[in-house]
Amino acid sequence: QVQLVESGGGLVQAGGSLRLSCAASGRTFSNYFMGWFRQAPGKEREFVAGISWSGIRTYYADSVKGRFTISRDNAKNTVYLQMNSLKPEDTHLYYCAARSVTHSYTPKDYPYWGQGTQVTVSS
Repeated sequence: QVQLVESGGGLVQAGGSLRLSCAASGRTFSNYFMGWFRQAPGKEREFVAGISWSGIRTYYADSVKGRFTISRDNAKNTVYLQMNSLKPEDTHLYYCAARSVTHSYTPKDYPYWGQGTQVTVSS
């Protein structure tokens, strides 16, 4: 089992920045591919960014490419999502997730999830 706890969400004006953190506990964090997803009310959960166990490979949704950066610190069992140039359409509940093999853009492929942290961007 892997337990995930997100933090860092909040209210920010358009153009601003936030950094989300996801702290992991349980099994060896460095064995897992980590992903960030987001979901708006009534909408499906969507892939935002992912990072390989080594941190060498990263993946981004087109909607956030160039604005968001995913990173991880395996010594701290933490994955981050730096979000810059935020837009009102980035307003979502953001989740981190873990899976033990290669990358995936599909939420159902991730067995471990945090509770989510709300990001609200005002115009």
